[in-house]
Amino acid sequence: MNVVIRRAGRQDAKLILAMIAELAEYEKALHEVVASQQDIESSLFAEDSTSEALICEVEGEAAGYAVFFTSYSTWLGKNGIYLEDLYVSPRFRGQQAGKKLLRHIAQLAVARGCGRLEWSVLDWNQPAIDFYKSLGATPQDEWVRYRMEGQVLSDFAES
Repeated sequence: MNVVIRRAGRQDAKLILAMIAELAEYEKALHEVVASQQDIESSLFAEDSTSEALICEVEGEAAGYAVFFTSYSTWLGKNGIYLEDLYVSPRFRGQQAGKKLLRHIAQLAVARGCGRLEWSVLDWNQPAIDFYKSLGATPQDEWVRYRMEGQVLSDFAES
């Protein structure tokens, strides 16, 4: 099985958006995706973008993607990598694509001197949880993630 991980480019924006929609549908949140191809092109692939993307190809066919960015740990005093999305299309699962994507990002983290690689997973996504645990990842159960977005964010910023 020929699995190739490559850096994504602007020409991959349409593909990435399609896989974002696949992921959102799986997570029962397709209605929350408002990004357009132009949004992906202008944010993810802008010269000053702080995010990066990878494409995973199996036998020359796009099988998945990952989007990540540099984070920082004050406790470690080091940068880290936060994995925003890791997605492999269902028909390519079980072929090492997800593991190779994650390993590639781990290699980047080590090469960059990062202190950690972290991500979030929905608490009901048992296949993903089992996959991550099988690789040695540990859940951070003591932390609760919070978010501000949309009008709430705007209102708070202006208050």
